[in-house]
Amino acid sequence: MAGVTDRPFRQLCKQLGAGYAVSEMAASNPRLWHSEKTSRRTNHDGEMEPKAVQIAGADPAVLAECARFNVDRGAQVIDINMGCPVKKVCNSWCGSALLQNETLVGAILDAVVGAVDVPVTLKFRTGWDRQHKNALTIARMAEQSGIAMLTLHGRTRADGYSGIAEYDTIAAVKAAVRIPVVANGDIDTPQKARDVLAFTKADAVMVGRAAQGRPWIFREIDHFLRTGATLPAPLVSEVQALMLEHLEAHYAFYGEYLGVRTARKHIGWYVRELSGGEAFRQRMNALEDCREQLAAVRAFFDLQSMYGERLQYVADEPDALSIALAA
Repeated sequence: MAGVTDRPFRQLCKQLGAGYAVSEMAASNPRLWHSEKTSRRTNHDGEMEPKAVQIAGADPAVLAECARFNVDRGAQVIDINMGCPVKKVCNSWCGSALLQNETLVGAILDAVVGAVDVPVTLKFRTGWDRQHKNALTIARMAEQSGIAMLTLHGRTRADGYSGIAEYDTIAAVKAAVRIPVVANGDIDTPQKARDVLAFTKADAVMVGRAAQGRPWIFREIDHFLRTGATLPAPLVSEVQALMLEHLEAHYAFYGEYLGVRTARKHIGWYVRELSGGEAFRQRMNALEDCREQLAAVRAFFDLQSMYGERLQYVADEPDALSIALAA
């Protein structure tokens, strides 16, 4: 979720019901700590608590120092990334590549837990590939090292994001340790959250890709788990207001030049399942001014009210809305 879960998006998700949100993956290399990119990724100014920073690397001593650096900057939780499957990360023996070296995993866990006085958590996968799954071993090592919580994505590194998440492995890990376990992978509806919690006995679920363009999924899940009732689709007017608020915060965080460009992916996710969404996305991607981008979003959602007061998720087909947007 690097490039997605920045501070403005985390803040929005927390406002909409997420109980916990973790920063984008931050490099442990000290030469990068003061770079604009890393500084932005670990910027929690004004953010709702708890403030959690995820760190990535392969050197125990460097990761320990990185953890101390971020705690000094206000981090209240340190999360170690051993789950990222991206090739450039794994080629540096970071992320899920670490699962191939259990000795190094143990050294990293011990070093980071011993370096700071805040909770240290671990995000990991079920193994390197289907022939080398070691989630149970890693989970037990983590518990012994003093890790406070585990978040397990139910796929191996080789799986990437394909196939079906291994909820049976998450269930086995939950049964094997006494620390909290969070289930992650393919949780995209309130009903799926309920079913995964029931099957795995996990303490919580983590939502990633399903929140892209739909940050209200957190309140939908929370409401469903508490009441058994499904919330109606959000009001068009509410989503319009949320998007405009998100974009304003996004521009303030990144500056106009980078902000208008990095906002495009968020806008695309918001509109991808709405009528006229694809036509709008293509037109919006040509805009290079924040005010024009805001005005386009406002106009798009004004037109969405043609279909009713609540969002209508439909196939993107040529219709009155897309024709109007193309005019």
